[in-house]
Amino acid sequence: MAESMKGLHRTHRCTQVTSSNIGEEVTVMGWVQKSRNKGGIIFVDLRDRSGMIQIIFEAADVKAEGFAKAEKLRSEFVIAVVGKVEARSGAVNENLLTGDIEIRAKEIRILSEAQTPPFPIEENSKTKEELRLKYRYLDLRRPDLQENIILRSKAVNITRTFLAEEGFLEIETPILQKSTPEGARDYLVPSRVHPGSFYALPQSPQLFKQLLMCSGFDRYFQIAKCFRDEDLRADRQPEFTQIDMELSFVDVDDVLDVNERLLKKLFDETIGIDVSLPIQRMTWQEAMNRYGSDKPDTRFGMELKDVSETVKDCGFGVFTGALENGGSVRGINAKGQGAMPRKKIDALVAFAKDFGAKGLAYLSIGEDGSYKSSFSKFMTEEELEALVTAMDGEKGDLLLFAADVNKVVYDVLGNLRLEIARSLELIDKTKYNFLWVTEFPLFEWSQEQNRLVAMHHPFTMPIEEDLELLDTNPAAARAKAYDIVLNGTEIGGGSIRIYQDDVQEKMFELLGFTKEESYERFGFLLNAFKYGVPPHAGLAYGLDRLIMLMAKEDSIRDVIAFPKVKDASCLMSNAPDVVDKKQLEELDIALVSKTKE
Repeated sequence: MAESMKGLHRTHRCTQVTSSNIGEEVTVMGWVQKSRNKGGIIFVDLRDRSGMIQIIFEAADVKAEGFAKAEKLRSEFVIAVVGKVEARSGAVNENLLTGDIEIRAKEIRILSEAQTPPFPIEENSKTKEELRLKYRYLDLRRPDLQENIILRSKAVNITRTFLAEEGFLEIETPILQKSTPEGARDYLVPSRVHPGSFYALPQSPQLFKQLLMCSGFDRYFQIAKCFRDEDLRADRQPEFTQIDMELSFVDVDDVLDVNERLLKKLFDETIGIDVSLPIQRMTWQEAMNRYGSDKPDTRFGMELKDVSETVKDCGFGVFTGALENGGSVRGINAKGQGAMPRKKIDALVAFAKDFGAKGLAYLSIGEDGSYKSSFSKFMTEEELEALVTAMDGEKGDLLLFAADVNKVVYDVLGNLRLEIARSLELIDKTKYNFLWVTEFPLFEWSQEQNRLVAMHHPFTMPIEEDLELLDTNPAAARAKAYDIVLNGTEIGGGSIRIYQDDVQEKMFELLGFTKEESYERFGFLLNAFKYGVPPHAGLAYGLDRLIMLMAKEDSIRDVIAFPKVKDASCLMSNAPDVVDKKQLEELDIALVSKTKE
């Protein structure tokens, strides 16, 4: 039976007890990690969120009743212990913060008994994730997960303090918003008071934070909950958190400066990493040309080389055909991999096809300088030599080429360099490489919608010198947009916003909206712009991704207290679930069953 805490007061968390407390009486409380009965003496490892400490129960120190309680202890019992701090009688445990001390118990209370948990509560658990997520409240007792959640809390507090000191005001924006579908699907919420009408959960606070700039608040931030009804991956959740900000009377350099200083403070004060400022900047076009990615991992080389000029007159039809169709021929040099077995090269070819390649041309250079290639018979010795030179090829290297339209070439080689680097362990995982990617295209073409869509969103300002392209060649226009990339993952992005009526109307027109449609969707913002709007800009970080990288985890599920799985369900609470028929009737909602073909 559980005992009361009456008269007890916890004096220390487990790891707050140190050798400086030797001789003192302390009261600690927590969960039993494990208990070892050595006959007449019982050793208990007690755990709380700070860590563990060893408790010793001896019959001579605790009353018979207390020793009997200690004998009952099993994993995950919740107990309170009063005792004296001593230097550890046995060998010091170097793996524990409290490994040089122990507490000799004189009183114990069992505050709560526990059934045997469905899996061990231990770091780096090998238990299947599905089972751990079903019992997430137990999984969260694991020290490594608790460290991640504590890191997250610390990062948010540092961010709040820093932004407040920089003149930002924390302002909450509505969760129940108007649906403005442009991009990912909205989560819809039916209104009982307005039958047939729906709210949308925010994909971001974008429109409201711009309205706050119109309202004269100058600098806003929010730790904002956002929602997107999209297909999930390891780094996606249906609900996620942004560190969201907006600033008035600024240009690109101002936004990047304040965020660089935020990142420096954040990484220094949480994980002790010194972020060197200023952070490197690279245009979108340079990033694509060098890395085949707009979020390049710069911790290793193997950069793309454009060899279109070198091979434009060669006899290999795959190369020349791609060039004739307006594409390019580019390659990567896997240094020292010239002896890679054909089976592994074939696996790389198959990998490349997953990203749209029709094939992958290769040329391996032997240690004797000889060439082995999938296309050498179509090229002269001189053409091969020129190609190897253009690729900085040396003895023992493996050269891999993609020839197609640029988008396919970038996708193929960008992903191929990452795959090779991972498989050959070329990435220094101790590095934190930050990069600003700037000057994104303003638009991209959507095959699905057969029209231009905004690469960031419809409120992104074009680069001033590209404004005239909106009338002549909008697809070539660049945006005053910027992403912050860490180790090949985009952790945040933003842009300078459009604040002139004529430019905003032109953007909507190019996106295929009539003036009426623009006002139907975004009228409250466009009307606000008629009453004096300052130049403004913003940026939002994906907090979950940021913490995932800081904690060196592979999935954001490991840094979110109660995450959902790939089908957007919660295994612990069984959400989403059916609701009572009466609730649906109140909302004027009738369910139509779909027959699967």
